[in-house]
Amino acid sequence: MGIVSWLVLGLVAGVIAKVLLPGRDPGGLVGTTLTGIVGSFVGGWLSTKFLDRPIPKDFFDPAMWVASIAGALVLLIAYRLLFGNSRSRS
Repeated sequence: MGIVSWLVLGLVAGVIAKVLLPGRDPGGLVGTTLTGIVGSFVGGWLSTKFLDRPIPKDFFDPAMWVASIAGALVLLIAYRLLFGNSRSRS
C-alpha cells in the first residue's frame, strides 16, 4: 500500500470511529484524519505484535480495516479521557 492508500484508510477509519463514538471533539477534518492515520498504525502494530498477523499488502483486507478502526477508537477514547470536552456548550 502506498502513502495515499494509508491516508485514505486513515481518513475513513477516523470518520467511522467518530460515527461510532459521537461527541463534540475538536479537530474537524484534519483531526479526524490524524486520529484515523495514527489509529491505523496503532491498530496495525497491535495486531502484528499480539495477534501474530502480518501487515497486509491489500487495501481491502477486512482485518486491517477492523484494526484501523479499533485503533482510531482507542485514540479517540484516550483523547477524551485525557483532555475531556474542550469545547464550551453554548
